[in-house]
Amino acid sequence: MLVEEIMNTESLYLHPGDSIEKALAYIDQHKIRHIPVVDEHHILSGIVSDRDIRDALPSIFHTRSQEEHLKKPVSRIMSFPVITANPLDVVEETAVVLYKNNISALPVTGVHDKLLGILTESAVLHTLVELTGAHQPSSRIEVKAFDQPGELAALTSIFHRMQINLISVLVYPGKDKTSKYLAFRVQTMDPREVINELKEAGYEVSWPRIPGMNE
Repeated sequence: MLVEEIMNTESLYLHPGDSIEKALAYIDQHKIRHIPVVDEHHILSGIVSDRDIRDALPSIFHTRSQEEHLKKPVSRIMSFPVITANPLDVVEETAVVLYKNNISALPVTGVHDKLLGILTESAVLHTLVELTGAHQPSSRIEVKAFDQPGELAALTSIFHRMQINLISVLVYPGKDKTSKYLAFRVQTMDPREVINELKEAGYEVSWPRIPGMNE
């Protein structure tokens, strides 16, 4: 899945000369945390977050000083340069960018850094949940397998033989270099029969742990 499929193309934006007060009003009214800042040609100039505004404001006990700060332009507090995403970036790779940089939004830009939209961590998280199929009525079966060609095909043939539909498959490393764990999301609410088949085929089923079946 690509960024262009899940980004918000109707995101709000500010200009460098807009006041901090306007940014704060946008954040409060629209329940958002980040606002891109663009110039007159819609070229990305920076980004303002609720944290930027909070850090820029003086103590609530200094009312007059706070009012003065709110009148200042957002260019005084915006972050720049900005880490951005491209519409054709893969969502999973973009999630890594968010994680590694400890940020929760990425402006999406095109040619000459023109703002096209914004990608938020909530949109990425929602997409990853959909990709795993965790939101669908299903069962999760985790199998330990050898890290060698043909293992996935052998495992999926068991599900095929039992006419059980696969919703998703995730693969992650085992504790040693010779094995991997495959997490299958399958379209059945009672996985006991297929678990027995997997065990009879010689596979170790690490999840689910059903009493009497994991011995």
